[in-house]
Amino acid sequence: MSKHNSLKRQGGATGKRSVMKRFERVKLMKERGEWQEGKSAIGLPKTKAES
Repeated sequence: MSKHNSLKRQGGATGKRSVMKRFERVKLMKERGEWQEGKSAIGLPKTKAES
């Protein structure tokens, strides 16, 4: 079964993501100095990417 044309995304997957993956959030928090070593990576706060 195929997707209906109205449900397909135009231009493929080339949009700006609004959500970061866990490893991206940890990396950004380390760069900002907000990460504490030994802290669990589960339940991280939402982090806005720098534009």
